[in-house]
Amino acid sequence: MKHILKQRLTLSDILLIAANLIPLWGVWFRGWDAKMIFVVYCLESVIVGLYNLLQMWLVTLVKKKDVCKKNGTSNMLSGYFFMLFFLFHYGVFIFVQLKIFLSVLSLKGLTDNVFMFLFHLPLYLPNYALWVLLYFTVTYGLVILKDFVFTGVYKTIEMSTLFFAPYGRIFVQQFVVIIGSFVLMFNKEGKIFILVFIVCKIFFELLINYNKILENAMKKKSIEQE
Repeated sequence: MKHILKQRLTLSDILLIAANLIPLWGVWFRGWDAKMIFVVYCLESVIVGLYNLLQMWLVTLVKKKDVCKKNGTSNMLSGYFFMLFFLFHYGVFIFVQLKIFLSVLSLKGLTDNVFMFLFHLPLYLPNYALWVLLYFTVTYGLVILKDFVFTGVYKTIEMSTLFFAPYGRIFVQQFVVIIGSFVLMFNKEGKIFILVFIVCKIFFELLINYNKILENAMKKKSIEQE
């Protein structure tokens, strides 16, 4: 268990926890619509994916190519190959998540056309939801600058590690978002649910050491292929 949970919280973790507490405060004390906040959490997956793509691009500028191991063989592939594959693979996850959520929830005035929704957010989201989304975007940007750029991690990290980095959180997020969308269909106010959701989200996304889990999995896979 000690290898799964983080031993201590970093400044980045604290910033992200604070970012998650703002929507909770808004729903409980400012009358924000819990369903709209849930839409923001769906869009958080998009933010994570875009930032990961940006990180992959930065690594590609430095390393040009990186190793790809498959079936015991190693090949050097362009970083742009990793980026295109990630864009397609991750994009499918995001599209399915948003499609299910928008279709099931059927909020008044909210389209279930994923592309229409993504490219016209100000038409469908209230101002407070847009501000929360902006806060998430800025916070993730600061975390990446602190932990990825300023530390020089982009010079040494393997592209395969970066490729899979968002998926641990995304699998958890997709599960709770999809389940949550069904629950919110029958819960108009959603205060209690949003409280439980955000507490669980903080635990599974920020307190579990996904980097350590991923590192161990990559090492195990590398040993098996040798």
